[in-house]
Amino acid sequence: MLRGFRAPGLAPWAHLYEPPAPLRPGAPHTVFLGVSTILIDDGDTAILTDGFFSRPGLLRVRFGRVRPDRARITAALRRAGIDRLDAVFVVHSHYDHALDAPEVAAATGARLIGSASTRNIAAGHGFPDDSFQLVVTGEPFTIGRFTLTALPARHSPGDLAPGRIDRPLSPPARATAYRTGDCYTLHIRHGERELLVHASAHSLPGALDGRRADTVYLGIGALGKQDEAFREEYWDRLVTATGARRVVPVHWDDFTRPLDRPLRPFPAFFDDFTATMSFLSRKAERTGVALALPVVGRRADPWPS
Repeated sequence: MLRGFRAPGLAPWAHLYEPPAPLRPGAPHTVFLGVSTILIDDGDTAILTDGFFSRPGLLRVRFGRVRPDRARITAALRRAGIDRLDAVFVVHSHYDHALDAPEVAAATGARLIGSASTRNIAAGHGFPDDSFQLVVTGEPFTIGRFTLTALPARHSPGDLAPGRIDRPLSPPARATAYRTGDCYTLHIRHGERELLVHASAHSLPGALDGRRADTVYLGIGALGKQDEAFREEYWDRLVTATGARRVVPVHWDDFTRPLDRPLRPFPAFFDDFTATMSFLSRKAERTGVALALPVVGRRADPWPS
């Protein structure tokens, strides 16, 4: 196999794996489920970002049409122990975030939350509009003991499907028909603790001004293809400026592989995972920030002592 098409191994970063967290009544836990699909659950309320489980293969994505795979969705929810959700929040409308969201919300009785573009994806699936909540950026809303605020964000460089979805989109459809729409950073507060889910490896000046976070789930897809100045600015805006003391990289796995196979990064031709992790490790060590690599399906503490 050509070197650029070989996926880098995770062994050099195994010492960063998040440890499993014990179940503590009332204390939120997270479960990473690939890409930027993250379950946040305090035992009473369960919120899922994106909910992307179908993960169609590369040839289908490039040359065919994509659609939700109900068997894969059902299997993934079962493995994760998810039988009900209160909300599914879609961070933007590309297929690797929004393709399955209406199916997941319908299967779990959840409210679906997203942009006008995500609303058109939901409409194309026949998802009931009265169960859809349109995002209003900067306005907090409460679900159980969680307070959520969607903040404006910018997609990472090299967006292959920019623009908006302005009419109902019914599957099967080209992957590029799932256009970005509005892009969000999700701020979540539970009691006195705060976190950010930021899926796209780019930063929007001023978008997070005044926001704090103990932990940042930091999207790193395509970050390895950017220069050092870009990465430094990204860290400064998402980590330093928010006062975060813990960073969990997400959106690093090859999402053209099914979720029942071991996760692996994209090959170097598509992204340089090794360069990104080396950068994050250096920054974390120099600034005293904890760096933890999530393990798919593992219950973790978003705010460990």
